Amino acid sequence: MADAFALSQNPPISFSARFFSLMPGVALLAVIGFAGKLLERNVNAYAKANHLVIPNIEYVLWAILIGLVISNVFGLAEIFKPGVATYEFWLKAGIVLLGSRFLLGDVWKLGGVSLVLVFIEIIGSLAFMTFLGRLFGLRPKLTSLLAVGSAVCGVSAIIATKGAIEADDEDSSFAIAAILALGAIALFTFPLIGHSLRLSDRAYGVWAGLAVDNTAEATAAGALYSDAAAKLAVLTKTTRNALIGFVVLAYAIYWASRGQARAVTNKAAFLWQKFPKFVLGFLLVSLLATVGFFTKDQNASLANLSRWAFLLTFAGVGLRTNFREMRKQGLRPFAVGFIGEIAIALFTLGLVIGAASFFHF
Repeated sequence: MADAFALSQNPPISFSARFFSLMPGVALLAVIGFAGKLLERNVNAYAKANHLVIPNIEYVLWAILIGLVISNVFGLAEIFKPGVATYEFWLKAGIVLLGSRFLLGDVWKLGGVSLVLVFIEIIGSLAFMTFLGRLFGLRPKLTSLLAVGSAVCGVSAIIATKGAIEADDEDSSFAIAAILALGAIALFTFPLIGHSLRLSDRAYGVWAGLAVDNTAEATAAGALYSDAAAKLAVLTKTTRNALIGFVVLAYAIYWASRGQARAVTNKAAFLWQKFPKFVLGFLLVSLLATVGFFTKDQNASLANLSRWAFLLTFAGVGLRTNFREMRKQGLRPFAVGFIGEIAIALFTLGLVIGAASFFHF
């Protein structure tokens, strides 16, 4: 009787109610993204008309900066939070649509090179972050979460690993805060480093895809450099994302062998559960583009839709980054993450420069 009463007091949320709850936040993402486009156009036009020499700030950075100001100066009202959280959906939709701009031959050609670099990056990052975590005396499962987040795909990898190894909520919040803060820093530093080293679009894109943890930040870091670099950053990062299931499975088996996590009974089902399905969507759209399924105008429309999806994503990157909340998490995870990310960035930069010389990126 009590259960029935509880159900009557908390009825399931209808689709329409859920839809309308998302609208304020999605509208905010769209407004910020569009404002970023307007600022890019108008600031550049003003500078040109008045013969001013100022840095060319892309709409990507404007959208992120506007989001950061709102989140850290004014705060994000509760009504906007459900819709803002959809930025990951727009990210995945943008990547799937971006497949229309890749022929499978190009994917395979770059994928072969980047896959080798991805394997080296993942193994090196896992080993170094584990060493750092032990050196700084972090809890073992927190170290595992930081290692997986840095090596594979940031927050998504941390969330997937948390459930697999039965880590505490506190450990996951520490790891996520560190990864988010470092991702925000990468947005401002990577393009500067790339330009100072005169990296080609291809070399820079592969480097951003290898070294930046979160897919949203990797995409944004590429877009801040050039459109071509953004495409290559997405492709390389997608290659990393595709390996998340295998890495999480390895950690699940390790912690289960120590009696501190559930044993994995069906490895194939586990891998499918953890595999990022949007990677398959990207490959499907790329296959359709390769066989000429889309007309030239349709390809252009899909590419334009992907840019709009990314625009909402970049606005969400700024809105979900709150530095005050991150400071509450403590310094040691940030220290481990900061040192580790610098080492990984330098390590992968060396890999890319070496590969660029050999493969003529």
